[in-house]
Amino acid sequence: MEEPVLPRLCNEAVGVLGEAELSRMTTAAAQAIEQLFDVLRIDHRNDQNTRDTPRRVARMFVEELLRGRYTAPPPITDFENATANKQLIVTGPIEVRSMCAHHLMPIYGEAYIAVVPSASGKLIGLSKYDRIVDYFSARLQLQEELVSQIGQHIVEVTKPLGLGVRISAVHMCKTQRGVCSSRRGRMVNSWFFGELLENNSLRQEFLEECRALDPGGSD
Repeated sequence: MEEPVLPRLCNEAVGVLGEAELSRMTTAAAQAIEQLFDVLRIDHRNDQNTRDTPRRVARMFVEELLRGRYTAPPPITDFENATANKQLIVTGPIEVRSMCAHHLMPIYGEAYIAVVPSASGKLIGLSKYDRIVDYFSARLQLQEELVSQIGQHIVEVTKPLGLGVRISAVHMCKTQRGVCSSRRGRMVNSWFFGELLENNSLRQEFLEECRALDPGGSD
């Protein structure tokens, strides 16, 4: 007898799934999308444009849009902090591509990350910040939760003295439906830890660096 499938939060990792399980998930999802098309009176059997769409959409969700739920976090390459550096390090913009949990519409924008490393700790490879952002973005999300997931993970694996994460993004659930607002309209939020939470001047330095790095002046 199979164990019941426990409910999971939409942006929660469910564990590393093998190829066979992912294949079964894709097949079941494709069948469900076929049923949805039937309800919406979209002919996916005879229309050449939509004949394979249920399978394509199912693969897109499982292998791309939600892959962060079914895979392990990216491995972290770290280096000795040989010079005992405790100065602010800022990287960005890092591309954010996610999906709104409320309407299944894209969220896209940029993330910026600030780190105050521990003098006796480690430094991580610069590209790993991009991979971490990508990993947590690849699931249904709320931006308010995404920024904290990224920050908490980096704190857990690197143990810095301070950390800041800032995301500026467009939500297509607002630009393509409902109020249909301007695509220039963005949501901006931040998450701070340690010295970046407690030290106002350091936090302001991070925000100034974000503005300097912002290619479009989205603020």
